[in-house]
This record gives sequence, C-alpha cells and structure tokens, in this order.
Amino acid sequence: MKIRLAVMTLIALLPALAMLAYNELKLRNERQAEIHQQAIRSSQQFSMEIETILEGLRGLLIATAAIPAITDGNPAACGQTLNAVSARLDDYVGNIFVLDRNGRLLCDSLNWPTGTDFSDREYVRRALVSDDVVIAGYTIARVSNRAVLPVALRLKRNGETVGVIATGLRLDWLQARVFQRDIVAGGSVTISDRNGVIVARNPDPQSFVGTTIPQAYRHLITASAPGSLEVVSQDGTTRILGYQPVSDKNPLYVSAGIARNEAFAQLNTAALTGILFILSGCLIAFVAANYVGQRFILEPVQHIVRTVTRWRDGDLAARTGMRADRGELGLVGTSIDGLLDEIDRQRRLSAQAEEKRRLMARELSHRVKNTLSVIQAIVRQTFRGQNEQMASFQKRLQALAGGYDVLLSEDEQGASLHELIEHVMRPLHDIDGETVRVDGPHCLLGAELAVALSLILHELGTNALKYGSLSSPEGRLSITWLTAEERLTLTWMERGGPAVQQSEREGFGSKLIRLAIPASHDPQIDADFRREGLHFTLSFRLSAPGNI
Repeated sequence: MKIRLAVMTLIALLPALAMLAYNELKLRNERQAEIHQQAIRSSQQFSMEIETILEGLRGLLIATAAIPAITDGNPAACGQTLNAVSARLDDYVGNIFVLDRNGRLLCDSLNWPTGTDFSDREYVRRALVSDDVVIAGYTIARVSNRAVLPVALRLKRNGETVGVIATGLRLDWLQARVFQRDIVAGGSVTISDRNGVIVARNPDPQSFVGTTIPQAYRHLITASAPGSLEVVSQDGTTRILGYQPVSDKNPLYVSAGIARNEAFAQLNTAALTGILFILSGCLIAFVAANYVGQRFILEPVQHIVRTVTRWRDGDLAARTGMRADRGELGLVGTSIDGLLDEIDRQRRLSAQAEEKRRLMARELSHRVKNTLSVIQAIVRQTFRGQNEQMASFQKRLQALAGGYDVLLSEDEQGASLHELIEHVMRPLHDIDGETVRVDGPHCLLGAELAVALSLILHELGTNALKYGSLSSPEGRLSITWLTAEERLTLTWMERGGPAVQQSEREGFGSKLIRLAIPASHDPQIDADFRREGLHFTLSFRLSAPGNI
C-alpha cells in the first residue's frame, strides 16, 4: 500500500519535476551565455586599459625624441633633458635612455654608466630599422634587474638614423594596477606578451609571472578574434575564460576568467532550494496520501476483510456496520452486509427445508418398509409350501429395500455408491478387504440408478454365493469402479471359485440385470465367464440426457 502511494505521489509530482528540470536547464543555458559575454567584456576592459598605457608610452617617446638635445649627440645636454622629462612622470616607467647607432648608452635619466652596451637586445635591433614604436616582451632590465616591458623608438636627425630612445613599463607597477581592479571571487586576470610569457596575473602572481602559458592555450594569443571558452586553469580552477588576442595596437594578450562554481553559485543555491522544496512537497504529499489512504481506504478495507473472515470462521452475526453515505467503500460494506444477511436468510430457509426433507424421508422410508412388509406377507400366503421360490423373492425384495434405505439416508444429494455396495453385500458376506474387496472414488447416484444397481448387485452376489467365488473358502471377489466423462464403469471380478459356465437359457436374474438400468442412461453390459471366475463389467451414464 505504501509503495503504491509513493508511486502515485511521484507520478502526480512528475509535471512539477519536469517543469523544474526545464527551467533549471533554461536558466543554466542563459547563465552560461551571460558568463561568457561577461568574461569577454572583462578581458576587453583590461585590454583597453593596457592599450591606453602603451599609447601613452608611445606618445612620451615620440615627444621626447622631438627635443633637439636628444638627437644632437651631446651627452650632458641629453641627460639634463631626460632628467627634466622623468621628473614630470609617474613611477610607471623605469629609466629613459638614449643609445647611439651602435647600441651603446649615450645618456639616461638615472645616470647609468655611459657606454653600456645594449646592442644584444632584440628590441634595440628592431627599433633601429623600424619607423614605429617597438614594444618588446617580458624582459629583466640589465642595470636595475627589474622586470620591465621595453618600449623603443628610432632617433633621426636630418633623415639619418642616429640612435634609439627607449624606456620600460615597470611590470611591478602594472601588477599593482591589475590588483587595483576588482575581480569576482574565484576569477582571474592574465596578461602575457606575444611569446606567451606572463607579465601580470591576479591571483597568485608570484607563481605565474615570468612563466609561460601552457602550450594547449598558446593558440589563443594569436587568435583571429576575441572569444571565450571553458578551461581548467593552471591553479586547477574551472573557469569561463574571455580572451583578447594580440593586435597591432596592443601587443599583449589579455584573458579574464570567471570561476564556474562561483558564477553558478547563486543558481546552484536556487536549484538546491527548489529541489529541497520539491522533496519536502513529496514528503508532505506522501505523508498526507499515506494518512488519507490509511484512514479512508486501508482501514475500511481491512475492516471489511476482518468481518468476512469472522463470518467465514463461524461468527454468523459479524457485519461491517458501514453506511452507504460514507463513500464508495461504505457502499461496498453496506452491500456486503446485505449479502451476508441474504446468505443468513437463505441458510435458515435451507435448514428448515432440510429438516422438512428429513422428516419426509423418514416418513417415506417408513411407508415403503410397511408396503414391502405387506408384499412379503402376500408372498408368504401366495407361495406357501414353495420355500425356495419364496426365499429367493424375499431376498430380492430385501435388496430393493436396501437400495431405498441408502437412498433415503442423511445425504440429500443422492446415494453413495460405496455405501450402497456395502449395504447390499453385507447380508451375503463381510467386506473384509481380503475375500471381498471394494474400491473406487466417491460417487453419488440418483434414486433411479441406486434402486436399479442395488438389484443388480444383489443378483450378482446371490449367484456368487451359490455358484461362484463366495461358495468356496479360497474364492475372492473384487468390486471396483471408476468415473470418466460423465460415465461410471463398474467391474465385478471373481476368482478362486468353482468353474462357471454361461447358461444357455436367459433366466429371470439375467434378464433383471440386463433391464434394471433404464435405457436413457445408455447401459452397456459385458459378462465374461472365464475359467477363474465371472468377469462382469457394467457401464452407464450418471445422468440421463434430459436431466443434464
């Protein structure tokens, strides 16, 4: 019962669960798209800020290069000019210095040793042959030993290259600037040069700055357009990553990551809350359904079952006492009470009828016996002096009376074949199971067949006692029967007696045996006078065709 109620409760809640699942899937897809767009916008904001910083450095170098003292080749005047320019700048740049066409230091704003060779630096070689500002990658400064992002510009005088002016964006300043920008919990910002070397990161810069981006994600640095994807970052966090590849305006790669767990935390909490509400609803619905089922279904059904069980066990006064106006089960209980009342009434009527039948049967038996006694008295007067004929007739009359005794016994359904055989054979010989054996299934015979069969059995028994197996101490008699397809087959088999022969003339007994069973029962008789004794078979329908 509880399992069925639970299944019914779940089935009733299936639409709500399906709606919850649909809404959850829809919200997650929408949130997924929103996070991807948010990550792209965040990376774009950082990229634009870095682009602005680098554009400022370009402007600084171009403006400083236009000062005559920078290109005149006078180290003292050049140094004073650079010191004046540096004094007006914030600390986001390091040293500003000028190199000759051979890459050696000519002057600078921090008084580095003149003649220091920078010709091995790639950005110096590129700047000497480029008309644009050159921005190099992650570099450790030769003199200050700081991590910087070198920016260099070719110097010309009268159209001729005379050297290079250069400075460096301090990466510690850039890292501090990145820290100043708020990121969502669990988020990340990564900035790298064209070679994939990380120049700034939040969080945990000390573990990542100076290292390279894993090879699996290097293709994002030079991607054709900004984009987003879901990745597992180097710190093991799953993030939605928005990225800005390097471009002509911004030679730095920027990515902004949003932690997936944090991004979906609110949605997960809402989903968990919804699931808890659904489960609570399921539990409440199940408890309510269980109570209702127990109170209004199971208890009435159990009450009905207990009532029927009590009535079946003999408590004939047992009733449900339920009312028809108390629902469908009340109507069922009322109907059962009505049925039990009707059965009780029919039982009383049947008992009265049975008592009346028994009384009539006793009266009929008394009258039949009186009639047979009168017939016996008439026979004695008629056959006076003919003792043998009188004795034979009286025995047949007694067999007929025996048939009526069995028929009018306690069993109202008919005469028991086994009892009928015992009643007929008892005056002739005891049924001891050795000399006389009787065996067969329980079978009830109607009045017509019981009387007829009692006469046949008496005739066969009398002949066996006079001439057959019962006339000899070694003789044996077996009476068996079986029923199949509404027919009864009775077998009378003698053995161990004197040899018997079939009479050439049909006597009264033989005719009685042949004609006793009415033709409507389709009797079939086979008498085989064997050397060891008579083998007699009688078969007939148990009910006449008109009575089926």
